[in-house]
Amino acid sequence: MTTASTPDPSPTAAAQAPGRGTSRQRRFGKAGRHAERHRSDRIGWLRAAVLGANDGIVSTASLVLGVAAAGAEPRTLLLTSVSGLIAGAMSMAAGEFVSVHSQADTEAADLARERAELTHDPAGEHRELAGIYVGRGLDTALAAQVASQLMAHDALGAHARDELGLSDTTAARPMQAALASAASFSVGAALPIAVVAMVSPGQLIVWVALSALAFLAGLGALSARVGGAPVWSGTWRVAFWGAVAMAVTAGAGALFGAVA
Repeated sequence: MTTASTPDPSPTAAAQAPGRGTSRQRRFGKAGRHAERHRSDRIGWLRAAVLGANDGIVSTASLVLGVAAAGAEPRTLLLTSVSGLIAGAMSMAAGEFVSVHSQADTEAADLARERAELTHDPAGEHRELAGIYVGRGLDTALAAQVASQLMAHDALGAHARDELGLSDTTAARPMQAALASAASFSVGAALPIAVVAMVSPGQLIVWVALSALAFLAGLGALSARVGGAPVWSGTWRVAFWGAVAMAVTAGAGALFGAVA
């Protein structure tokens, strides 16, 4: 009686699985697909979007509160807040692009160095990769076998992933970060501006402060939900620090307005 053979679940068998991917997947090593849903592939744009929206709400609301506390007229408040939206969106886009591009340059330099080392000392790189797997719990013989098969399949991808900690999921994407930050900042800043345009001058400070806190709480809950984190902790953290920023700015505006 014969039995059906079963696929070999060992790391060496997994390392032999063929496949083609995008240029970024070939650069960092292709990740296998499975049914589980993870959210780590959202890290890049989610971080930039949350930062932009949070900054848009907090900075614009704080600006309005500070200028209003100093006794500015409604027209001045509206012009100031719109100018803050435009300047802030451009600043967020430029800042994110430059900073994330610096990260991408560093990743590219590390990959170029690793590529050169693989060319000049493949045996040493093999020992280095095998040592990493030994440190993760494999015995020496199996670690050497896994390193050999992974390097035969995609040497640079194996070293990028296991030695440098780089992958397609966490790779720097400057343009994506810049666009996400600018767009989310504009949306966030537009919310307090809409409140400024709709409420009466006598109630402006109260309405801007309360609505900004509500917007921040909603942003915290939404970002936590999308990122898979506890909703309550994300909500109170974003709302609390936004409240601190607005209180400090309003206090400073009232102080300087009284002095002036």
